Amino acid sequence: NADQESLSISLPSQQAQVIVNNALRLYSQDKTGIVDFALESGGGSILSTRCSETYETKTALLSLFGIPLWYFSQSPRVVIQPDMYPGNCWAFKGSQGYLVIRLSMMIYPTSFCLEHIPRSLSPTGNITSAPKDFLVYGLENEYQEEGILLGQYTYDQDGEPLQMFPVSETTDKAFQIVELRIFSNWGHAEYTCLYRFRVHGQTAE
Repeated sequence: NADQESLSISLPSQQAQVIVNNALRLYSQDKTGIVDFALESGGGSILSTRCSETYETKTALLSLFGIPLWYFSQSPRVVIQPDMYPGNCWAFKGSQGYLVIRLSMMIYPTSFCLEHIPRSLSPTGNITSAPKDFLVYGLENEYQEEGILLGQYTYDQDGEPLQMFPVSETTDKAFQIVELRIFSNWGHAEYTCLYRFRVHGQTAE
C-alpha cells in the first residue's frame, strides 16, 4: 500500500516536471519557439518611423547643478530586441504611430506577435499606453506609401502579454519589408509604448 501511495504521488510530480521543462524550453526559445525575422540580432532593422515622433520623457535622468543633461528615451530599435522590462520600449507621441522594418530575409508572412509588459509589472498598475488597434502591411520598398494589407488586429490589454496574430489577408507575395501601423492605444493621452513586435513566416528562397 505504501508503495502504491508513493507511486501515485510521484507520477503527477513527474508529469508536472515535464510540463515545467517544456515551458522553460519554449521560454528560452524566445517564448514562441519560432523564428522572428524582425529580430535585430538576426538581421532585422528599423528603416523608418515615417512621421512618428519619439516621446521625450519630462524627467531628466542625469543632471549637473540642477541643469538637465540627458532625458531618457529609447530608440525604435528596442521593438526588435528581446529585452522585455518596464520602460524598455519605444514611446511615440499620441496614439498613432508607424514603424517600417526590414526583415532578415524575404519571407511569406504567416503571423505577427505584439508583446507588452503585463499590468502586474506596470509601476502605475495599468497599461493604458499599450497599443490597441493596428494594421500590418507588406511593402516592396521602404518608400512605398501604401503596401499590401496583411491584417487588421486588436491587442487585448486584458489578454496575455504576448499575443499572436495570424495573417488574415491572402496574398501570394513575399516581402522583406513590413510596416506596423498603430491606430489607437488603451487610453493614454500623451504617448503609446511599443515593447516588442515579431514577424513570423516561411522563407521565400
